[in-house]
Amino acid sequence: MIALASLKRAAGLAAFLVLALLFLAQAAFSQARWPQRAVRIIVVYPPGGVSDETARFVADRLATRLEVPILVENRSGGGGAVGMAALAKAAPDGHTLAFSAISPLSLNPHLGPVGYDPRRDVAPVTGVMLTPVVVVGTPAFAGASFQDLLQAARTAPGRIRWGSSGRATVGHMVLEQVRLAGQVDITHIPYKGGAQQLNDALAGHFEILSTNVAQTQLQYIQAGRFKALAVGAPERLRVLPQVPTLAELGFPRANLASQFGLFAPGDTPASVVERISTEVGAVMRQADFRERLTAAGNLPLSGGPAEFARAIELDSERNLVVIKATGMRME
Repeated sequence: MIALASLKRAAGLAAFLVLALLFLAQAAFSQARWPQRAVRIIVVYPPGGVSDETARFVADRLATRLEVPILVENRSGGGGAVGMAALAKAAPDGHTLAFSAISPLSLNPHLGPVGYDPRRDVAPVTGVMLTPVVVVGTPAFAGASFQDLLQAARTAPGRIRWGSSGRATVGHMVLEQVRLAGQVDITHIPYKGGAQQLNDALAGHFEILSTNVAQTQLQYIQAGRFKALAVGAPERLRVLPQVPTLAELGFPRANLASQFGLFAPGDTPASVVERISTEVGAVMRQADFRERLTAAGNLPLSGGPAEFARAIELDSERNLVVIKATGMRME
């Protein structure tokens, strides 16, 4: 009887182990089969900007590769925090992603509540592009160089107005670094996104604009409607070879660029995150995609989830230093 009972227990344990292994195998197979339905990409900025255009291009190429619909949805506000909060609440199965700069994770949380934990609720998938910042003079700016900007700010403190696409954006951080290192008083004019700030800049509603490099901005520079004063980039841009970097001008900490990439909800399985990263990497290696980025002044990024997460962490550490030094806050 004892032996029979032992055999029954052993048989029961074996059956449990088989079921457990089948469950794990099925889960692994399900993850490997990503995607199983349409994928939604939340763009955390308004339509029409460089991030929106790039996200839609990536979505089109992914849809072709994966043979499923890739839907793009704009959820702007809060310097990207609104869209990132929506991502954090989505099902962690890889079918909802977000395209964003890293600032909603590396900057916004230092300035106030954002509705998500940047480390726990969001999973970095892959970097896509580095978008330099260009500092331009508008028709209201009488000078011709970055030195003229600094001189005007010192001559009339607070009179120079500097527009950006909003608080807690890279363009705003460039301004704060210039104010801090140059010891100048410049008035910040924050906007909510890019379209209205461009219209107001062209109309001369303020003197200086910091904006991400894109085809539209380049066309205005080439047409003489904007004066390119400086760029935030690792080196001078192929499309603006005559324009110095902020590092060249003596402002290395203001020499900032926006890093954009794809993100998933925080609990998305690592195997799914890796698969998405691999598929996006294949798109990014396509020659016409890289040419599309570089022609607009952008630089393709590379690396998987771990490298992207580390870049975000480093940026977060740098931003915290600036925030403490300037008293910068979200309004």
